[in-house]
Parts: sequence; structure tokens; C-alpha cells
Amino acid sequence: MKKEYIFVGIILVVLAIMGIFLLNNNKKEQSIINNAEDMKKMINTIYKDIELPSLETITIDVNNKDEVSLYTGLKANTDVEELVVSVPLMNAQAYSLAVVKVKENSDIEKTKNEMLENINMSRWVCVTAEKLYITNNGNVIFLVMASEDWAKPVYEGFKKYVNNNIGKELEKTADNTAIELPPEMKVN
Repeated sequence: MKKEYIFVGIILVVLAIMGIFLLNNNKKEQSIINNAEDMKKMINTIYKDIELPSLETITIDVNNKDEVSLYTGLKANTDVEELVVSVPLMNAQAYSLAVVKVKENSDIEKTKNEMLENINMSRWVCVTAEKLYITNNGNVIFLVMASEDWAKPVYEGFKKYVNNNIGKELEKTADNTAIELPPEMKVN
């Protein structure tokens, strides 16, 4: 009878150790992007094997409502805790990446939808981003917009970086409806 109790005790200890290990792993997955430096490290890791234009990755002052709105489409900056963006050194290229850490207890899905609806995919003078992808890992929202050739691999790189531990995925394709020129501007 004592051998059975010892065996059951050993099994319970092993299960307890496994439970602690799994809980710690889940916490690590949830907290790999904690601040602007973690965001920059992630972006550099994603870019490592992707051919992109020359880019600059910078931390944006979240108190600057206009810049927060420009890079995210958000109308207010009250829920934004950190913001890191990556943009071309030359503005003639339609590419923008934004990593937004929102405050705890913020409505992530509402924030992502606001970004999807309000981001200006034609904010550059003469080019428009073809695709927009948005998702999140915990309270960190990831947005990339560019041509499909640039946006898709960067977006997939984010998902890989966070072990596919993401929220709802949103995407948008630019409306590139042809613009009719006035008769005096048409070339014969």
C-alpha cells in the first residue's frame, strides 16, 4: 500500500512541475514585446531575410496626437502606450509599418478596427499602398501597408515571430479606381 502512495506522490510532483513549466512558457509568449526596444528588435528580426527599400525605424512620441494618427489612423492617442514605426528613407515608396502597444484593458478589437477604417493608404504624394494587414499579439498591434510583395512577407514574419499567437486578422486592399482626367489633360 505504501508503494502505491509513493507512486501517486511522484506522479503529482511531476504533474505540478509540468504545470509550472507550461504556465511560465505561456507568460513568456505573452510578454516578448514589452517596450519600444523589444519592438525594434522584433522589426529587425522580421526584416533580416526580406528584401525591402531603405527603411528607418523610429520611436514616435505618443503625446504627439498628429503623428500617432498619421501612422496608425487612430483619432486619439489616449490608449497608446508605445509606438514604433518603420518607414522608407525616401517618401516615394508606399511602405509603412507601425507597432502599437496599447494600455492594459484597452479594447484591442475596437482599436484595430479604428486603424483599419481610418489609416490613409494614399498618404504619400504619388503612391498608394496596395495591401494593409493588421493583427495583434496581446496588447501589441501590428500594422503593415505596402505592395503585396513587401507587406505579406513582413506580416507573415510578425506572425512567425510571435509563434502565431495572434488575435483577429484584418486586411484591406486599396481602392485603385481609375481617375478620369479632364479633356484638356488627356494626351492624344
